[in-house]
Amino acid sequence: MSAKTKVAIVTGASSGIGRACAHALDRAGFRLVLVSRDRSRLNSVVSEFIHTPEIVAGDIANSETAQAAVARALEAYGRLDVLLANAGLYLPEKGWEVDATRVDAIGRTNVLGVMHSVHAALPHLIEQGAGDIIVTSSVSGHQVIAWEPIYSATKHAVQAFVHGTRQQLVGSGVRLGAVAPGIVLNELWGVANGDASIETEVSAGRGMRSEDVADAVMFMLNTPRHITIRDLVMLPTNQEI
Repeated sequence: MSAKTKVAIVTGASSGIGRACAHALDRAGFRLVLVSRDRSRLNSVVSEFIHTPEIVAGDIANSETAQAAVARALEAYGRLDVLLANAGLYLPEKGWEVDATRVDAIGRTNVLGVMHSVHAALPHLIEQGAGDIIVTSSVSGHQVIAWEPIYSATKHAVQAFVHGTRQQLVGSGVRLGAVAPGIVLNELWGVANGDASIETEVSAGRGMRSEDVADAVMFMLNTPRHITIRDLVMLPTNQEI
């Protein structure tokens, strides 16, 4: 690698926003460590990349997975520059009507997964005096959405964590921010990759592509170092919230 080649970790990289962000980073010349619970899905996307990524299969809700991802970046590439803490689950149902294990899972993945990932990466970024962390939040973290209160609660927690930690990092050279999309037409929303309905809904302004969010993430990363984009909220033009 050249001295200018940067390294990024992407969690939740086997589908949706994570996969789109990983492709955008790969095209920009980054070397990648991709993290997902599903090793087979990770293996299936490896061939899509210009530069062969490292993969770490594990549950990001467990701190050991986050530590393993950082260790893999340092072992394979000798550095870490960017963390995209993206992995997340969705739960639109009424919490008292579903199995409690689903409530536990979304809380652990959406909240603890972000915290463990950020805490694993920060010592290395702080030591080098530079780096970027972008967390995938949601517009549901900025306002309560009636049909997804548990999901919304996890994203409110993410917002609190991002804002508090960002303030602790002032002066360190490390930037921390969140991208907060509305409806993104991908697997999390129940839409298969490549489904024909995506373009129909995008054209009608009722949804966004995962690639649209990836473009926003790259914009945040490419902003001059004296600027931190704390929150980037993006909605389909016709989403009524």
